[in-house]
Amino acid sequence: MKRIFDIFFALFVLICFLPLGIVISLWIVSESRGGIFFAQNRVGKDGVAFRLLKFRSMYTHAESQGRITVGARDSRITKVGYFLRKYKLDEFPQFINVLRGEMSIVGPRPEVQEYVDLYTESQRKILQVKPGITDLASLAYFHENELLAKSDNPQQTYIQEVMPEKIRLNEAYLANPSIRQDLFIIGKTIAKIFRA
Repeated sequence: MKRIFDIFFALFVLICFLPLGIVISLWIVSESRGGIFFAQNRVGKDGVAFRLLKFRSMYTHAESQGRITVGARDSRITKVGYFLRKYKLDEFPQFINVLRGEMSIVGPRPEVQEYVDLYTESQRKILQVKPGITDLASLAYFHENELLAKSDNPQQTYIQEVMPEKIRLNEAYLANPSIRQDLFIIGKTIAKIFRA
């Protein structure tokens, strides 16, 4: 049932989003060199890696300077990138990941391997389900970049404070999964985006 919902919802969003997606693509390539999309290895269900897709919001090779982004003070982000990130539009290509079967609409956000390696055995249980585009943690940390920008050590703050709380929220979600809860999270996510 969840997979059927994921497919139809992803198709609906991608079809509706296509005209805006074309405009965004042209905006990206007109502002800076590089491709339209940014693909990054993330850890999926059962610890299997996959290539997560986003609209490129940073200058080419920016990731070599670190994975954590820190809000408005991060000079690696392009002008269009700030706009895309503010309204979460950079995440829309992940609906392609959903159609591929690598992600779900709702589920724990996928992390990079270096952070998954820090999980305890108990925390690794969140890898038993497909990662998602949105989840309870995404709602709680909707402005995560701004939070990390206030830290003297964003990497340490993420690992010691943010990541454990995200995992706790994901564990709470997995304790009582349902389509009703998924629809609630989707609705709250849309509301957050329009209030951004």
